[in-house]
Amino acid sequence: MDTEHVLAPIGEARVSTNPYRGLPDSAFWRRAVAIKPHEVDPVVEARFRIGREDRVATAGSCFAQHISRTLAARGFNYLVTEPGETARNFGVYPARFGNIYSVRQLLQLFRRAYGLFEPVDQAWRREDGRFVDPFRPQVEPSGFADPEEVARDRDRHLAAVRTMFEECDVFIFTLGLTEAWHSTVDGAVFPLAPGVAGMPDHRDFAFHNFSVAEMVEDLTRFIADLRLVNPAVRILLTVSPVPLIATYETRHVLVSTVASKAALRVVADEITRREEGVDYFPSFEIITGPHYGYRFFASDLREVRPEGVARVMDIFARHYMTTGPVERRSYAGAAPVARDAAEMAQLAQVVCDEEAIER
Repeated sequence: MDTEHVLAPIGEARVSTNPYRGLPDSAFWRRAVAIKPHEVDPVVEARFRIGREDRVATAGSCFAQHISRTLAARGFNYLVTEPGETARNFGVYPARFGNIYSVRQLLQLFRRAYGLFEPVDQAWRREDGRFVDPFRPQVEPSGFADPEEVARDRDRHLAAVRTMFEECDVFIFTLGLTEAWHSTVDGAVFPLAPGVAGMPDHRDFAFHNFSVAEMVEDLTRFIADLRLVNPAVRILLTVSPVPLIATYETRHVLVSTVASKAALRVVADEITRREEGVDYFPSFEIITGPHYGYRFFASDLREVRPEGVARVMDIFARHYMTTGPVERRSYAGAAPVARDAAEMAQLAQVVCDEEAIER
């Protein structure tokens, strides 16, 4: 929560002319960052805690999986609504939706689950003749026999997605990418680009790099929609520290990575400033901050080393995980979003993929 510091008007007596005097050590770089690396903890105050009985759901880029594994390993209640064989990508996330790299993907997952968005693309045929779900093309390694099997599995999957959204006490979303590929027919966003890992390559696809304004609007809409079906859910945002594996922009991948991560970080900041019951956890800052001299990255300068993951999760556990009682309240209506009657009726009616780029 923002703190306002007011200076006395010119001409009036002032006890101090320095508004920073008296601020905590965390406000000063020399005292909070230019110290021993293992003493740097960028979390000042958590807005909420996660209890052992809380049902926690995660989604987002690959880095999001570290949080789910830590919760499960420490005996917390990681929510799985679509159980099955690990080899077939069950249990990686609560439901078998794979990586959700962009905010628009997350919003469309919710809207598809509740019948608010019916994409034109329903099943894609691979080169080997098997079929895949366009919105989770790698969750079933052997593919599906025909489009009808894709549809049956998708129906089961989206039912599990609805259960996840309605039953989770805490939803953790890791923002990963701004670059995406979408259908020019209906705007559906896919996790993989055309021609990657057997995906069809045709003219109905287009590249899009989401702006801060677009992502803020999408995330605001998602939170408002989620709170219609789950008013008490607490939401934790993080930004993945993993750089882009490739960029489609006509610029260096390092420049695109910095631009993308900066935009995502601004989105997270905008949302946490305006939304109740939403907090930001600085996994991005812990890994990429200069205090560790970038030693948390492996030799490829992209993969995060185990010790980096451990440091992130130790700080996460210290501030967010508790065995004590947890405050529960409703956040419904915190950020009203305009909806038409049909959309409201439909909501009430229903009781590391990107690695393929370099293959």
